[in-house]
This record gives sequence, C-alpha cells and structure tokens, in this order.
Amino acid sequence: MATSGQQRQSTDHVPAQPLSSEILTIPNILSLLRLVGIPVFLWLVLVIENDVAAVALLLASAFSDWLDGVLARRLGQITRLGQILDPLADRLYIFATLAGLLFRDIVPWWFVALIIARDAVLTLLLPPLRHYGYGPLQVNFVGKTGAFCLFLAFPLLLLGDQYEFANPLGWALGLWGMGLYWLAGVLYIRQFITIIGQARKEPA
Repeated sequence: MATSGQQRQSTDHVPAQPLSSEILTIPNILSLLRLVGIPVFLWLVLVIENDVAAVALLLASAFSDWLDGVLARRLGQITRLGQILDPLADRLYIFATLAGLLFRDIVPWWFVALIIARDAVLTLLLPPLRHYGYGPLQVNFVGKTGAFCLFLAFPLLLLGDQYEFANPLGWALGLWGMGLYWLAGVLYIRQFITIIGQARKEPA
C-alpha cells in the first residue's frame, strides 16, 4: 500500500493535465452551486409541483455541468476537489431527480433501480483504489455524455403530461443515457482492473 508521501492519482494511467490543490476555482464554484440547487429542485418537484421551474433548474444544472468541464480544461483549473465535486453533483442530481420522478409516478421502479445499481457497483471499487493509494477514477467522456442525456431526459419526462412530444423524446434520451451510463461503468471497471493489476505488480 502506498504511504502518504507516495499517494497516486488514478489519472496517472491516462494522459491528463496536472491536478491542482486549489479550492476556489470557477469550475469548483459551479459544481458547488449545482449541489446547492438539489434541495431547491426537490422542493419544486415534490412540495409545490412547479415543473416548469424545476425544468429550468435542471437545464441550468446540465449547462453548468458542461461548462465547468470546459472551463477546467481551458483555464488549467483541473483540481483534486473538482474531480470529487463534479461527479458527486452529477450523481446527486440524478438521484434527486429520479426520486422526484418515482414519487410522482412518472418513471417505473426498474428504471430507477438500473441507474442506482450502476453507481452502487462503482462505489464498491473505491476501497481497493484507496488501499493502493489511488483517488477516484477519472470521469470519462462516455459517462459525462450519459449523464448529460439523462439531464435532458428528466425535464422532458417531467413535462410529459403537458406536452405530447415531451414524453417519447424524454424516454428516448433516458434509455440512451442509461445505456451510455452503464457503458461508462464497464469502462471504469476495465480501468480499475488495469490500475489494480499494475499496483499489485509494483514493489511495496
């Protein structure tokens, strides 16, 4: 197991910009704002059932999710905190939205279960990575695209009762997004196997 002076990032196995330890960066602030918006979204969906405002918030979250990644690369502000906050905000938004849609009987339980199962599987990979001194796996493009499709699908599903076109389009994006979400999960598992295999071959 790596000592504290030998802590490694899982990104060592993939070409990437050096990680910064900065906290107050523009991408990190955007990720924090997305986290703050989660309870607001649940209040809009479950308490006052203002679907239009909830949809506006979801779209703003999806846009900021794309924007913070672009800014992090262009400004050279890829940080350790950002690698935690960005996927955390993605997952919490997805879980909060799924909870709202399930509670409102807009989506079936199996749709929710499949998405949660994927994240549960990936969560099991974290303890072995930490054991060998690695941080969380680097977010890949397939996973970000899948999450983005889900972010677009959820508002359409929310508006399905009001607009005839929204429901089929929402389900098309939702199923496609879930497929990409699981494909990204498979890629994460392959990356995990490679990293752990190489770590086991290295001297202690």
